[in-house]
Amino acid sequence: MLTKVEDGKPELKSAPARACTTESESGAVEPLRTHNQDAFYHNLDRHLHYLLARTTAGVSPAACANAYFDWAIHLASSPGRQLELLGEAIHQWTRLADFTKAAASAGADATPCILPRPNDKRFRSEHWKEFPFNVYGQSFLLWEEWWHSAVTGVRGVERQNAERLDFILRQVLDVFAPTNSLLTNPDVLLRTQAEAGFNLVRGLWNYLEDLKRLRDREGPDGSENYRVGEAVAVTPGKVIFRNHLIELIQYSPTTSEVHPEPILIIPAWIMKFYILDLRPENSLVKYLTGQGFTVFMVSWHNPGEEDRDTNFEDYRRLGVMAAIDAVSKVVGGQKIHAAGYCLGGTLLATAAAAMALDNDDRLKTVTFLAAQADFREAGELTLFIDESQISFLEDMMQEQGFLDSTQMAGAFQLLRSNDLIWSHVINRYLLGERKPAFDLLAWNADATRMPYRMHSDYLRSLFLNNDLAEGRYTVNGRAIALTDLRMPVFALGTETDHVAPWRSVYKFNILCDTDVTFVLTSGGHNAGVVSPPGSPGRSYRMATKFETDSFESPDAWHANAPKFEGSWWSAWTGWLSERSSRMTKPPSMGASGDGLEPLENAPGTYVYQR
Repeated sequence: MLTKVEDGKPELKSAPARACTTESESGAVEPLRTHNQDAFYHNLDRHLHYLLARTTAGVSPAACANAYFDWAIHLASSPGRQLELLGEAIHQWTRLADFTKAAASAGADATPCILPRPNDKRFRSEHWKEFPFNVYGQSFLLWEEWWHSAVTGVRGVERQNAERLDFILRQVLDVFAPTNSLLTNPDVLLRTQAEAGFNLVRGLWNYLEDLKRLRDREGPDGSENYRVGEAVAVTPGKVIFRNHLIELIQYSPTTSEVHPEPILIIPAWIMKFYILDLRPENSLVKYLTGQGFTVFMVSWHNPGEEDRDTNFEDYRRLGVMAAIDAVSKVVGGQKIHAAGYCLGGTLLATAAAAMALDNDDRLKTVTFLAAQADFREAGELTLFIDESQISFLEDMMQEQGFLDSTQMAGAFQLLRSNDLIWSHVINRYLLGERKPAFDLLAWNADATRMPYRMHSDYLRSLFLNNDLAEGRYTVNGRAIALTDLRMPVFALGTETDHVAPWRSVYKFNILCDTDVTFVLTSGGHNAGVVSPPGSPGRSYRMATKFETDSFESPDAWHANAPKFEGSWWSAWTGWLSERSSRMTKPPSMGASGDGLEPLENAPGTYVYQR
């Protein structure tokens, strides 16, 4: 505060640490709020938001309410749109009435008045064509169509709010789908009749067992058949480096000679690395070693509360850069083929751009597998990424120190609720069936946590502000950009990806001023990547945009790119081989002279952390 001294000039003095003061009109000195009081109010808000988040699965009620009121206010002030919706509703009822009359007489031969969306598998059974179940299905689809029109067709509503409300209403409507009810699902009724209700008894038992597994944080039934290090993640290798954040695995060669340039894979830390090293029959790592490559894999530490302040820059520095340094020592300075999967690809993009800025040319090529660097069109995940939602998540994460794996899994399940939630309800609890677990399902249940600070950095800087794509992301105080990359780029998108939509992955063609080979493969975010040769029904499109070529829109690329049958794995290894040197003897396991002694056998210890 300022106090007077003898010469009349003010002197700056430190205020007491316990409080600030002010002078009232009467001349009395009154205390202002203390820092402890500010912290109390702030922490009170955070704690209340944390408790609320536990009941809403981390979804901000304010963000949902904002979407609803934006839509409701604009609709209330649009009488023309209201009349239009009324007309659409009458038309829908007329269509349903006509179909009902036709179905009552023609039965399964009645022509439907509306068809499900191409990816909607709920009404594919032949029994849904029979009366009255065909009427149930048609009425639901018409109802769903009308609500979609009502929510998305109001002028003036923010696009994100309209899409968010459409998503929420779709989840609500799915609850009341006739497929999810015992009395309106013909397949369930027939099974119940054939088994005298014993399917429901088995379903109840399955439900109670699932509750127990959820409480004990166990994997799905049958996942014990895919234990890490026994049935999956069994490719031989050694952990040659470890710090607090990563273990670096070097896999044993399976050929007498290898390409001098090794492959370093940076997986996402949302899940365990061994999606790329499942059973020997579908292990990408095993396939790569069989093609004459030396393979290194990063295995991430599963963070706990003590890691709450680990940030995104720590993951770049102690993760990607530490791995590159170690690999460089093992291979004697040879350049590296770096590959990043999902969020690991985003992290690799930041590391590669920072290396380019420092004239660090240790990367021979860069591969992005179902990864994004521009998040403006990152699918339905972006519907709930705004200031309200991120602040809400930050309050929840700061309270517990991390984003729990179950909270993350719930968000991804909602994106495909019909496939990942309601289909399981029908099969497990109504039909009484429990499909045997498989390796990818067991891996999916072996989730990890995300540190508070890192996830906050990621959501704010990359998702919300799109800093990396727009040249605002900084490393060591300097802005980086993917336009600085000069090495060839290989980018993989998957056709039905709901986490990293392929059109978003395609933007590497815009972001990089270098040769970009883009591949679009059949399948989704995980199953599309795990695509070993010989898998039935696999195909991919592949084309290269050279540095001097003009840009081509995603749809034009899709129309023009040649289609190939088979696995993209062979196309990638062919691409890598063309950009590698002549084969030579495999490098040593680790680098004893540089302090990289093999520590233990693969898959290491971090992969077992829960």
